[in-house]
Amino acid sequence: MIGMADVEGAQKAWGEGIVAIANAHKNDGDYVGIASNHVNTLYAYQMGPVLFKPTLAAIDQFRPTFDTALSYFVASNNACPEDKGFAIKGWTNVRFENSEVIIDGGTALAMGNYYFTDPQGAEVKVEYTFGYIEDDQGNLRIQLHHSSMPAESE
Repeated sequence: MIGMADVEGAQKAWGEGIVAIANAHKNDGDYVGIASNHVNTLYAYQMGPVLFKPTLAAIDQFRPTFDTALSYFVASNNACPEDKGFAIKGWTNVRFENSEVIIDGGTALAMGNYYFTDPQGAEVKVEYTFGYIEDDQGNLRIQLHHSSMPAESE
């Protein structure tokens, strides 16, 4: 049974993964390897279909495979030529603010805002919906990831 601590732990791991990828890129480390591990351990691609709609994807809007997800994060494999590598933009922190979390047995849905801190210390607000399922070891995996920039107020 999934609990709120599991969801918050998965969110913390996701944010720390983005920062680790950015740090490795900045320091000429193995950022592609860290990003591969990020996708392999936090997403459910090995378990079945994953619905992934990243924030900054316009041409290849949906990322149904490991390779297209990796492309979004680090733009290393040319799977989606529009990608610039979201996770290599130098983010220094990621924090989640859940609006709501629904837990239903072996699945959970979380929706809210997450904030990415850039190298100058400014936060970028992004809206998200994540859907989680449990793997065979009881770890949460992302099966649904949709994020978008907030609408401009008129």
